[in-house]
Amino acid sequence: MKELLLKMYETMLEIRIFEERVITLFVTGEIPGWLHSYIGEEAVATGVCANLKKDDYIVSTHRGHGHCIAKGVDINSMMAELFAKETGCCKGRGGSMHIADASVGILSANGIVGGGIPIAAGAAFGSAYKKDGRVTVSFFGDGASQQGSFHESLNLASIWNLPIIFVCENNFYALSEPCKAPVLPGQTRHLNIDNIADRAASYGMKGIIVDGMDAVKVYEAIKGIIDDVRGCKGPVLVEAKTYRYKGHFEGDPQYYRTKEEIGEWMKKDPILALEMKLLNEKIAAHSELENIKNSIEKKVEKAIDYARKSPEPSIDTALDYIF
Repeated sequence: MKELLLKMYETMLEIRIFEERVITLFVTGEIPGWLHSYIGEEAVATGVCANLKKDDYIVSTHRGHGHCIAKGVDINSMMAELFAKETGCCKGRGGSMHIADASVGILSANGIVGGGIPIAAGAAFGSAYKKDGRVTVSFFGDGASQQGSFHESLNLASIWNLPIIFVCENNFYALSEPCKAPVLPGQTRHLNIDNIADRAASYGMKGIIVDGMDAVKVYEAIKGIIDDVRGCKGPVLVEAKTYRYKGHFEGDPQYYRTKEEIGEWMKKDPILALEMKLLNEKIAAHSELENIKNSIEKKVEKAIDYARKSPEPSIDTALDYIF
């Protein structure tokens, strides 16, 4: 158990440090495009992916760096991808919102809200057809649960008993619209039920609600269902209630929520919570955790150096890799 807890702590910390450094690089203009930070939600990707095998599939979102790190992508190639360099995992063509790495089962991130859900259903169908024993996880946000792609994919997955886990990362805001009762003047609610997991019943599948700020609880929830899902005994919808500390995108003025609300959620920080567990239960010493942090910081800095020194794609290859 110690090894698992330390690994999850390391994964969450790597996501956090990676994201913090990437934000600085984006603000200073080194990273092009758009940036959607996963800071605050690290427990979800970490707890889910700790249950997956290397060849299991995940399909991510526009907020996908955490999913990719938790699934095992090489952060050198991932950082180079953000820098739009030839050594990136997508040869610099994808950028932040379209990272893919088939070598570790990452089929794609996706810039379209809900766009990855039917792709995940397709991957799960392929696994069921080939009987390869793989599980597919589709990550998406609360806003995506209002898309037709969500409902169509759950319906199809249920009919065919596909080996897929739909993971809704409910961070309570679809861009700027709350899914709970509005707290500011002029706001409207984008969801008229309290729990997205309740929608699972409409498709004859199990729906689970989990504390998305607790990596251990997320891990245990997935562990409790993954064998049945892998055995094609039916898909499951998991709603992880979590919170993003940053705006919808980097530069978002965040007029739609209060600083007090953000502060209350930051008191539930998933990394700090696991750190306290490790220390209080004497699973790890403070010096051990400091060594992990220092090692990750060096790892991320090496990735940045690798990305900076990597070549840009040649203009002669502009039409390569196009289907």
